[in-house]
Amino acid sequence: MSKGFTTDTVHHDRLLNPDSGAVHYPIVNSVLFGYDNPQDLVDIFQGKQAGHAYARQSTPTTDALQSLITQMEGGTSSLVFASGMAAISTLFFTLLKAGDHVVASRFLFGNTPSLLNTFKRFGIEATLVDVTDVALVEAAIKDNTKFVFTETIANPVTQIADLSAIGALCKKRNIPFVVDNTMTPSYLFKAKEVGASLITCSLTKYVSGHGTVTAGAVIETGQYNWQDFSNILDSFRHLKSEAQVMTQIKKKGLRDFGACLSSDSAQMIAVGAETMALRMDRACSNALALAEYLAQHPKIAKVYYPGLAGHPQHELAKKHFKHFGAIVSFDPVADIDPVKLLSELTTVISATHLGDNRTLALPVAQTIFWEMGIENRQRAGISENMIRMSVGIEDEKDLIADFSNALTNC
Repeated sequence: MSKGFTTDTVHHDRLLNPDSGAVHYPIVNSVLFGYDNPQDLVDIFQGKQAGHAYARQSTPTTDALQSLITQMEGGTSSLVFASGMAAISTLFFTLLKAGDHVVASRFLFGNTPSLLNTFKRFGIEATLVDVTDVALVEAAIKDNTKFVFTETIANPVTQIADLSAIGALCKKRNIPFVVDNTMTPSYLFKAKEVGASLITCSLTKYVSGHGTVTAGAVIETGQYNWQDFSNILDSFRHLKSEAQVMTQIKKKGLRDFGACLSSDSAQMIAVGAETMALRMDRACSNALALAEYLAQHPKIAKVYYPGLAGHPQHELAKKHFKHFGAIVSFDPVADIDPVKLLSELTTVISATHLGDNRTLALPVAQTIFWEMGIENRQRAGISENMIRMSVGIEDEKDLIADFSNALTNC
């Protein structure tokens, strides 16, 4: 009989480690791994035998976390990295070459468009489109398009990609579909079910949840035949389809770029993941309550949250996600300074991050989207007084009271 998400998660490490009886997989901090028989080391280097040679590529602890992430996403294999951006950039660098083209969401969080701009220097082009409309995605595909990339829910305006339609389009065109699932981690949404070929995510956020470690992951889902992908190197063509792409990402990315995750960090993430479902239930419930409260407040001009019936993709969110997420953005009325409003909050913390147990908020245009300039902010639907909240697990009444007091004082 299949077990539930949390049951599988909390027992994962124990079942990987039956000999010691430890319920958490041990932290293995050794950089090197020695073998009595030198042939074992040779066979590991040549891929003839499973094992560890050097911590930049793997340790038993990072392998245990990868196994957990693979289980949670329903994939075939995973790789973990030192940050979410390390996962995304490594995937892009190892699977693309000069002359290639990517279709991506124009609502991507700021670091990813910055990365795509960097790729232009290396002859890799990206077309940014409104991914809420699959027709626009299809119109942007070219003969040299190597994959389509989108987030599930955009940060901070909360636009939702037409995920199942894009997945079907990519299958029809035989193009890999890459989905960043950071905003709707596997408890809320299985990207594999909409045809995602690869999944990226920042483990720093909801998977870990406690704001204590940075990490990212790439997950292969078994939904695409990588024999058809022209950029797989000849040295990996002898492997099974799913192993081709992940070996290339590992060997030409994780190993060569060196954005490896420490064993200490890997275990912290695995422990945090045990309570992800419980935290997401609470945070998403709080987010909906705050969104509904703010939507009826006379000092709030607009609220951006997929759980509100007036959200443009509300029905799409209901179709795809277990909950509507824990990100709420809003525009105060024109005569309220967002910085002043945030300064009046006592429970909500002014900080840049999301997916934390604590509720965090910041003025978007003045901080995380400042570098992109006003014209690009306007194209992304970001107003100059927008506030983004990452809603945490505090008591709902305390969060509403905090905003009630702050708005009264503005």
